[in-house]
Amino acid sequence: MTKLTRFGVSLDQTLLDEFDTYCKDQCYNNRSEALRDLIRAALIQKKCENSQGEVAGTLTIMYNHHESSLAKKITSIQHDIHHIVSSTLHVHLDHDNCLEVLVLKGNADIIKKVSAQIISTKGVKHGQLILTSSDS
Repeated sequence: MTKLTRFGVSLDQTLLDEFDTYCKDQCYNNRSEALRDLIRAALIQKKCENSQGEVAGTLTIMYNHHESSLAKKITSIQHDIHHIVSSTLHVHLDHDNCLEVLVLKGNADIIKKVSAQIISTKGVKHGQLILTSSDS
């Protein structure tokens, strides 16, 4: 670990109270640990948003499997990008709905574009892409 530097932060009391509740709810031992994680998360998100290099991430989608040929469309897209799909997980949530998680690794622009394509496919109820970078 590199040298730690202490610095002061001024917060409105209401915001500090909310932050303390957050720290407690997330099981942080102290505010510093929580602040470090929040700062890292913000920096990683910003880096991934602007990145055109290698990233990794997960694409989570939920869809109704009764939707006409939707599963086939989603699978076809995945086969087109097989070189960036490391793994998939398919869960039957109930009689109608499926949850699918794709673990992706590769060029950020391609991952963002394909994820948007999958999320916007007619019949996908919800989708979210979460990116990270090992050099963050």
